[in-house]
This record gives sequence, structure tokens and C-alpha cells, in this order.
Amino acid sequence: MAALFTGIIEEVGRIRQMQGGVIRVAAKDILCDVHVGDSIAVNGTCLTVTDFTREAFTADLMPETIRRTSFAELGSGSPVNLERAVLPTTRMGGHFVSGHIDGTGKILSLTGEGNALLLRVQAGPEILRGIVEKGSVALDGISLTVAEVTPMDFTVSLIPHTREVTNLGSKKAGSLLNIETDMLGKYVRRLLTFSAPAAEKAEPALTADFLRQCGF
Repeated sequence: MAALFTGIIEEVGRIRQMQGGVIRVAAKDILCDVHVGDSIAVNGTCLTVTDFTREAFTADLMPETIRRTSFAELGSGSPVNLERAVLPTTRMGGHFVSGHIDGTGKILSLTGEGNALLLRVQAGPEILRGIVEKGSVALDGISLTVAEVTPMDFTVSLIPHTREVTNLGSKKAGSLLNIETDMLGKYVRRLLTFSAPAAEKAEPALTADFLRQCGF
């Protein structure tokens, strides 16, 4: 069964090493009950724990993961958002997040608005198709509400708490973010746009002429 997350970040860890398809992340709180095989979302990307100590855990990074995410621009010391997979008893404080990244977006601007910070993100059309105003989106694994969508970008509003407990406090214009669009919206869009292939050959209708042709 695939892991499920909520987009509520538990801790900000730091990359210790990322080399040869292996990533090692220093952490503290999330390691209290970790096991080999557990799923942990790292900047919103679902990774499987292959080894751990009391101070860090290790996971594998597939080439597809590198292509789809911002891991290529990260390195030793980079802060990363961490969340363990939900339990049946977990409060669903955010929204359904699979940890399967759709692609990346680039921060265009961060603009103050009262006690909030408006974060505008540029993304490709294949991602923007899944972004809906007042809908949910996960940025680097953080569950956020979309404030505005244009043909080229979208905006979310960050409260001070979000900036304090995630890696968004260290982001700036030009930084890349991992984006996962709403899981339920993906399935709805697929059902609405799916067209079944035409039958290779229609079955003949059962008529009197057809029966006569077959010797009846």
C-alpha cells in the first residue's frame, strides 16, 4: 500500500550527504520510532528508510526522483521538510498528500501582506492544470491553500508559523520548490479526459440477413 501524508511538517532536517543515489538526512524528532522500510516525506518526496541511527536516516534516490524534484540543486547542509507517513489515528490537519512529486516550480516573488507572506510560484502548464483557486497544493511537502492562479503562475499565502517551522523561511526568489497537485483532482481530471480506444472491429449485428449469410 502506498504511503499517505498530510502536508503538516513535523521537523526541518538537514542533508548530511547526497551521493551515488543515496541521501542521508540528519533529524531528531521523527527518528523516535523509525524502522527500516518506513516512509518519510523529504521536501514532499516519499522516500523509504534503508538505514538509520539516533541522529540520521538514509534513503535511496532513483533517477526519476532526481528528474522530477529539486534534489539536484540541494547539497550538504540544505534544510529539508520532514513528515512521517500518517497512522490511522493521525489527525488530518492538512490534505491528502501522496509524496509523488509532479514537478518543480520557481519562486517568482515573496511579498509581505500584513502578517502574511504572498509566495508566487511559476510552473508549467501540465502542473497549472491541477492548480485550483482555494484548492490545496503541497509545496516542498507543505499543505497550502491556493490564493490565486494565472496562466503562468499561482500564489499561496503563508502565515508566520509556516515560515518558522518549515524550510520556506530560507527560500528566496529563484529557488525551486517540489510541487504535488491535489490527489483527488488528478483522478477527476483523468476520468474526464480519458477516451477508450476504438474497437478494432465492430461485432456484426444479429439480423436475418446475417443468419442467412451464415447458412441458417
